[in-house]
Amino acid sequence: MQILVVEDEPTLLEFLRSGLEAAGYSVLTASDGNNGLSLARRADIDCVVLDLMLPGLSGEEVLVRLRAARPTLPVIVLTARDGVHDRVRNLDAGADDYMVKPFSLAELTARIRARLRAPDQGSSGLTVVGSVQLDLHSRTALVAERTIHLTNREFGLLSTFMRHPGQVLSQPQLLDQIWGQQFESTSSNVVEVAVRSLRRKLGEHVIETVRGAGYRFVG
Repeated sequence: MQILVVEDEPTLLEFLRSGLEAAGYSVLTASDGNNGLSLARRADIDCVVLDLMLPGLSGEEVLVRLRAARPTLPVIVLTARDGVHDRVRNLDAGADDYMVKPFSLAELTARIRARLRAPDQGSSGLTVVGSVQLDLHSRTALVAERTIHLTNREFGLLSTFMRHPGQVLSQPQLLDQIWGQQFESTSSNVVEVAVRSLRRKLGEHVIETVRGAGYRFVG
């Protein structure tokens, strides 16, 4: 597997390169947006770790252009920006994951592994996990040959789960990614309500509750 790291800070770039190579990956590096975009378009790149603050072409612009060229390539954004608005904007632009500096190399490596395990949507726009198929074009799901119509919130929640199969997602993570704002977890049950609705439509078994941690999609 070949990872592309796009980062303009030399010390951090070398740290990431050596750490990912130690984890068994082949690593290419770029220190500016234009070179990063050019390398990311190569067919032998399996995942991109992308800084946002880049010379030449911003990381956000790299992400937008890369999504047009390679819509299924996993991209993990790595940035010092930690605002909810920044996370939501980049996830909406096509980032598969988002990590804030300073970060744990072990966690980054785990997230790369998770992204490389995630199902490939392919040109058909279909994502398949277990018994559930999600059509990104019609925004419907298919379970046991039944077509399931989804609300916008249900579609957002289901697509997020299916991009992270088997991974526990906390309520704050789901709120940030789907609702785009912070809710007080003690006073808001919007995630619980949406999960309950998906279970009614797809089957009780497809989403597990991990007590004290969040939810896991098993399909």
